[in-house]
Amino acid sequence: MLPFASCPPAALRALSGILTDIDDTLTADGGIAPEALAALHELQAAGVPVIAITGRPAGWSEPFALAWPVAAIVAENGSVMLRRSAADGGLLRDFSQDEATRAANFARLQACAADVLKRVPGATLATDSPGRLTDIAVDHSEFAHLDAAQIEAVCAVMREHGLTATVSSIHINGWIGEHSKWSAAEWAVPMLLQRPFAPRDWAYVGDSTNDQLMFERVPLSVGVANIARFLPQLRHRPAYVTAGERGLGFAELAAALLAARRAG
Repeated sequence: MLPFASCPPAALRALSGILTDIDDTLTADGGIAPEALAALHELQAAGVPVIAITGRPAGWSEPFALAWPVAAIVAENGSVMLRRSAADGGLLRDFSQDEATRAANFARLQACAADVLKRVPGATLATDSPGRLTDIAVDHSEFAHLDAAQIEAVCAVMREHGLTATVSSIHINGWIGEHSKWSAAEWAVPMLLQRPFAPRDWAYVGDSTNDQLMFERVPLSVGVANIARFLPQLRHRPAYVTAGERGLGFAELAAALLAARRAG
């Protein structure tokens, strides 16, 4: 990883927008950092779209999709898109799976969750679980604490049940289907902006192992400084790392991008 300060202004100037994780990338202790919120407003004013892609549930994400100046929030690792209606400002929900598929998967997910709690001592469901429509989540660092062996044990049970399992900075997420943060970008960008998703035209910002697919595939990928915690587990690292942690790191990227545009 290179220091983000070394990122060429020309590369930033060429970007169409920013894709970003939420937890510990925009937020700290569950709330958005003031610097990150200010940066989102500045990007919106400059016509730079921001799409947030998160493992958080749809229910948790809904108020932020309405309150934050973002083009959309794609929740549950790519399965639910939340965005404001241009007509009345109300909330629109789009799903990557049809209703019948979601209903069939829900029963399997709940059975898996029960098995995780039975087989992994200390495992607890995330407190935001009631808002989840298409996945399950086990808390490892938000309010509970699981060590590396317990985290891997949870992932193993999820995989036994046929789930995709990923680890964010706070939760272990499991879901059924091929969707991911990558597919979220491929889906959301054309729907929101009426153009194909071209990875070279976007920056991606994240902080943990569940951002690896984006780090691997988006050329201008950026880790906020607190990604240091996950470096031993990362097979694919971001191209750059900011000096600031969490929302300060996101604001660092936003400021550099806007400065590059003004200079151009």
